[in-house]
Amino acid sequence: MLSVVIPAYNEEKNVLIAAQRITSVLDENDIEHELIFVNDGSADKTWEQICAESAKDSRVKGICFSRNFGKESAIFAGLKYAKGDAVVLIDCDMQHPPETIIEMYNIWKNNDVDIVEGKKASRGKENIFYKAFSKMFYGLIKHASGLDMTAASDFKLIDRKAVDALNEMPERLTFFRAMSSWVGFKTEYVYFDVAERENGKSGWSVKSLFKYAINSITSFTSAPLHAVTVCGVIMLIIAIILAANTLYNKIVGNAMEGFTTVILLQLITSSIIIISLGIIGFYISKIYEEIKDRPRFIVRELKNIEDTLEKKQ
Repeated sequence: MLSVVIPAYNEEKNVLIAAQRITSVLDENDIEHELIFVNDGSADKTWEQICAESAKDSRVKGICFSRNFGKESAIFAGLKYAKGDAVVLIDCDMQHPPETIIEMYNIWKNNDVDIVEGKKASRGKENIFYKAFSKMFYGLIKHASGLDMTAASDFKLIDRKAVDALNEMPERLTFFRAMSSWVGFKTEYVYFDVAERENGKSGWSVKSLFKYAINSITSFTSAPLHAVTVCGVIMLIIAIILAANTLYNKIVGNAMEGFTTVILLQLITSSIIIISLGIIGFYISKIYEEIKDRPRFIVRELKNIEDTLEKKQ
């Protein structure tokens, strides 16, 4: 059986379309399945639409959070409650084409493959800032972790073995795209063109994208902490060179007041110190979040799902 996990945040106009399109594609190919919509604390009638679809088709299931916990939590909630031999993650806005699921399924079923990852052949309509930000973000991830995620997406099929491995990972602060690569397993790729949203606007603002990027990087790699050390070493080299130059000028009697140099050095060093403290503080806040051991999400209501699983992640 194939489980299809669909995170949804303020997607009341897309729930029906997503359920119909995905179900139609899977039924046409005789694939036994379940659809698991995860309502991530939507402010509109997303949950009501999920309940309506669940009432019409028992294969449509719903998980409703007590509040907005974020897409990462919604993904892992779906993985936790999915019962399929494989699980597909797909966006509710239908920018991930449901037809590609069949290609993923056939690759998984007919080959010794555990993960079939959807990569973006084209990114659709994006503004210049978004494209530049994405390129910089994935460049940092590649440099920090060695994982090339330039065209990566959350759209992927994962075998039960890999799903169980992800569910066993204890951290509360997660980055699914990187974690699904980190667990290893045999991976194949399919390419898709990002479609236009069926309805509504993206919930990702510049602020939320920046926050997501910072949280993802710090959740998955300690590279920024090492950058602090690199900055310290660079400043040490500069300090040694300037100290040698100052002593030489003093000895030969060419010493100058050097007021501008002193001010510039103070500005540079104080900036690096403050930024370094900020990076260290951010990691300390992550440690604080982890040791509190709070659940990744809290489930308020379930539809067509037996509540026999632990809700605490």
